[in-house]
Amino acid sequence: MEIVTIFGIFAVILVGVASTGIRIVPQAKVMVVERLGKFFKTASSGLNYLVPFVDAPRAIEMRTGNRFMRSNLVDLREQVMGFDTVQVITHDNVNMEVGSVIYYQIVEPAKALYQVENLALAIEQLTMTNLRNIMGGLTLDQTLTSRETVNTKLRIVLDEATEKWGVKVTRVELREIEPPQAIKAAMAKQMTAERERRAEVTKAEGDKAAAILQAEGEKISRILRAEAERDAEIARAEGHKRATMLQAEGKAEATRLVFEAIHNGRATPEVLALRYMETLQELGKGDNKIFVPYEATATLGAVATLKEVFAQTGDAAKPAPAPTRSAASLSAQAIARNTVVPEHATLPGGTPAVAPRRSRPAPDTQDD
Repeated sequence: MEIVTIFGIFAVILVGVASTGIRIVPQAKVMVVERLGKFFKTASSGLNYLVPFVDAPRAIEMRTGNRFMRSNLVDLREQVMGFDTVQVITHDNVNMEVGSVIYYQIVEPAKALYQVENLALAIEQLTMTNLRNIMGGLTLDQTLTSRETVNTKLRIVLDEATEKWGVKVTRVELREIEPPQAIKAAMAKQMTAERERRAEVTKAEGDKAAAILQAEGEKISRILRAEAERDAEIARAEGHKRATMLQAEGKAEATRLVFEAIHNGRATPEVLALRYMETLQELGKGDNKIFVPYEATATLGAVATLKEVFAQTGDAAKPAPAPTRSAASLSAQAIARNTVVPEHATLPGGTPAVAPRRSRPAPDTQDD
């Protein structure tokens, strides 16, 4: 009975000790297992068994926030490690504070445990020193405007340094850059001056463009106005020409109709005298008029003719210049010719209006 009890106790102890070797590893995590103090294997996610007192997990120290924690599991996910601001000096001797963030991933857990003593501390110190080196080779303006360049350079340097630790640096970002207050004030003044300069340049360019557009508008307006005036003058000239032509045609047609009416109607002297009186009334409507009666023009014409005849008779013996007629005689003769009454016209009562002309005796052509 005692032997059975001893074996039972021994079996319970053995089962208890064996159960301590059962380990469950979560997803995306692994466990580095050592057997008798030597690297044995990397336990993947799932159920794993470690031989008690022979196999043991190797702890790794990881950084969470500002604290360092030890864990038997190695996280294979991408880790984020943020650093406090560090003092750096630029190439132009400006002291500033720079904060950074690094993203890394453990790809070989055994190297991360055996190639470096404290992986998190090593990454932190490596990042700070390389950040100071890179920022020291840049000026203040370059550090403020070339963040992408600084991030790329720092990532390449860290990736090369951590490759033997089994770590892959995926991304490095400059979180903040804090220049001194004096530099900030100077930068603010520079920015204000630059914006004012841009505003003045923009205003000047706007005024220039407005002046050019206004000049072009005035030019086009003057051209269009000149073309409009030219077209209007041409139109008025064409209208005046057309009106003058129509008026001349109307007068010609009226004269022709009046002449035909008088000619076909065989106007009597009484009708001509009546028309003469109506014409005198129309002419008498204006001022500064001088009228010469119709009978006076005939008399003036006769007197001028007699004068010319006597002058020719008296001066027959001497050669005389060509007779010149006065304006009064010419106008009287013209009026007399235009108002000649036809020989066949008769007055009321059957009396001829014009006495028939008597034929002159033929000149005697016989020799004395």
